[in-house]
Amino acid sequence: MPQQDAPSYYVVIPAHNEEEFLADALESLVNQTVLPSRVVVVNDHSTDGTEKIIDEYTLKYPFLKGVNNRSTDEHLPGSKVVAAFNKGLSLLDDEYDFIVKLDADIVLPEHYFEKIAEVFRSSSDIGIAGGYAYEKNKEGDWILNHPMDKDHIRGAFKAYSRDCFKAMNGLRIAMGWDTVDELLAQYHGFNTAGIPSLEVKHQRPIGAAYNIKARRSQGKAMYLMRYGFFITVIASLKMAGKNRKLRIIRDNLQGYWEAKKNNVPYIVTSMEGEFIRNLRWKRIFGKLI
Repeated sequence: MPQQDAPSYYVVIPAHNEEEFLADALESLVNQTVLPSRVVVVNDHSTDGTEKIIDEYTLKYPFLKGVNNRSTDEHLPGSKVVAAFNKGLSLLDDEYDFIVKLDADIVLPEHYFEKIAEVFRSSSDIGIAGGYAYEKNKEGDWILNHPMDKDHIRGAFKAYSRDCFKAMNGLRIAMGWDTVDELLAQYHGFNTAGIPSLEVKHQRPIGAAYNIKARRSQGKAMYLMRYGFFITVIASLKMAGKNRKLRIIRDNLQGYWEAKKNNVPYIVTSMEGEFIRNLRWKRIFGKLI
């Protein structure tokens, strides 16, 4: 990273109807021990008080900027949020050490980005970094809700080194973007770093708004990432078991076959797809041994 003493980082926050949580997210951001150089909050077709909150914070903090984006009221995991992220990204230059995609319902510990900067500085091989997700249970306690793969970073709070972000040509506008980004990072020689000491509060339960259309989009994403049928089946079985919903298998596979039938363009090249499949099979067989 070029600046050892003063890391420069940018944050883009897509926000669709987030008046309940956005102020908390922005408070945790403006109270960081290492402040961002620039923040863009994208008001993504909100119909509540999201825009008012953005205006209040941009008046108080000169490094914050708001921008409106017209899209849809429908919750479309992946394509909608990445499209909004790209809207914010278009307002930024490349003079950053790392760039962050942050959800509007996240509360960060105050030293979060100070630690993220240290992790990126520790090795040029680290391309993606982030903390661990915590959510409230029924008793009101914040409990860990992180994937079994501890180096997977939740899409709600991902930080990318500039070299990694450029190498993988940004984020893919598709469901599964926060899986394919890590696979492409590895394809280009970068590693991910999950940081257990950084406890991130996710105020809306992960996947709470997912519906049948979103599950079919997940299957479509597996096709677009060139998983192939058998890896898609295994991944769907795993998701169904974790969420205790057998219909996930049916919905995922329906989305996969619809994409295949319609010859939907892949989001990775054939070489990237081969790398992804080999990596997936290696992990699958590694867990069986």
